[in-house]
Amino acid sequence: MTDDLSSLEVRARVHAALGDPARLAIVDALTLGDASPGEIGHDLGLPTNLVAHHVKVLQDAGLLTRTRSEGDRRRVYLRLVPEVLTSLAPPPLAGAERVVFVCTHNSARSQLAAALWRDRIGGPVASAGTHPAARVHPRAVKVAHRHGLALDPAGTAHVGDIVRDGDLVIAVCDNAHEDLADPDAPVHPRLHWSVPDPVRVDTDTAFEAAYIDLADRINRLGPAVHPAPRRSQ
Repeated sequence: MTDDLSSLEVRARVHAALGDPARLAIVDALTLGDASPGEIGHDLGLPTNLVAHHVKVLQDAGLLTRTRSEGDRRRVYLRLVPEVLTSLAPPPLAGAERVVFVCTHNSARSQLAAALWRDRIGGPVASAGTHPAARVHPRAVKVAHRHGLALDPAGTAHVGDIVRDGDLVIAVCDNAHEDLADPDAPVHPRLHWSVPDPVRVDTDTAFEAAYIDLADRINRLGPAVHPAPRRSQ
């Protein structure tokens, strides 16, 4: 918990440093190349004293470093520290051996989510329902096929038969989340995605909207579960 708070404090300090338009403009200017404070001031139309103030704030937040010119030793160049910007992303989710998506009937949203995860992220994944239907909804199969994904029309399962220790359980519907929030429930979701039930509307458009919602959420979650390895210097 102490490490989590420390990380939050560091990220908050960086966010605060970036909260001024002029400082954000300086970071933007240094994203692709280095520059001296004088060059920054000239390009952004800022007086010398203001550039010095903003550079100090950014340097104190760890966003910038100063290097002495190898040519004119009187000159200083500012260099962005890109790793600090990368650290603004939420920390990875630890201990996720497998991802399990859960909805009520395991007939649409959880099935699409598992298929998307398998296709876009990879790694162990499953789906289940709190009250599983006898089959996957035909419109879910249809939208999956339209996007190059495969669903087993008969592949539904109960959450109690699927979830095991070490799983990252994600409830992709409100009913499943609320059912599993009961203290006596055998499974407790770690995350909740309030994705509207396309079966209630029962149109291709509703199922496509659910697919798009899930795809967007999975694209955001994937790097938190499977962070990219750091490149060696």
